[in-house]
Amino acid sequence: MRIIDANNITEEIKRMVIEANYFLPEDVMKALENARKNDDWKLSQDILDKIIENARIADTEQVPMCQDTGMVVVFLKIGQEVIIKNGYIGDAINEGIRRGYEEGYLRKSVVGDPIKRLNTNDNTPAVINYEIVPGDKLNIMVAVKGFGSENMSRLKMLKPSDGLEGVKDFILETVELAGSNPCPPIVVGVGIGGTFEKVTLLSKKALLRDLDSYNEDPFYADLEREMLERVNNLGIGPQGFGGRTTALKVNIEYFPTHIAGLPVAVNINCHATRHKEVTL
Repeated sequence: MRIIDANNITEEIKRMVIEANYFLPEDVMKALENARKNDDWKLSQDILDKIIENARIADTEQVPMCQDTGMVVVFLKIGQEVIIKNGYIGDAINEGIRRGYEEGYLRKSVVGDPIKRLNTNDNTPAVINYEIVPGDKLNIMVAVKGFGSENMSRLKMLKPSDGLEGVKDFILETVELAGSNPCPPIVVGVGIGGTFEKVTLLSKKALLRDLDSYNEDPFYADLEREMLERVNNLGIGPQGFGGRTTALKVNIEYFPTHIAGLPVAVNINCHATRHKEVTL
């Protein structure tokens, strides 16, 4: 057995929510720079230049790269040999968020009730996903998810007869309907399979993959490449002003499903695909 102090979890969460909001991941910056080189539309180039400059200023000045500092989503992989002492892990995570959003001067955007709309004033609670795995390690992945893009996400329970073409059409339809609303260039997370709730989780996890990675299954890797090309051919472009760069990447995750089902979910993120990871 291995003991992890809840206070250490709080400190790591505090650090990660601040850093996720200040520093754009290297893979995303690289994707933006490559897009700038390959987009021949002048207006698109200008907007990409401003996005890249904004990220560099945020990094240098250590300020949020976007005014929407997100709702925190946490993915935990808890080794079955791990024991948390000095507190409940969920409380430790929310305390880290509370401290991070206060000390990092981050906008607090969470309301305690979706109808009554009263702000919690500390950006808690987080959405926490728990997974028990073998071993004695605790892996924490933190994502700060803005809602300009979250609101453009969709789920559809396709019929098996809709097949691969139905999946492709739904992805393209979702991006086209989103238009400029999610502040493109976007990252498109796609989940295929599972159940109603599992497929949405797959689509969110897909957003956490590095943008220079591809699905390990060659079939889905080829589908990611095809859908990125087709999404960019829509011509929406950065901030909706046209060009070749509507999306930086399409990431797809899949899971076995029922013989009668073909669930598909598309979770959209703006270029500020902000996440941090640590293993304790």
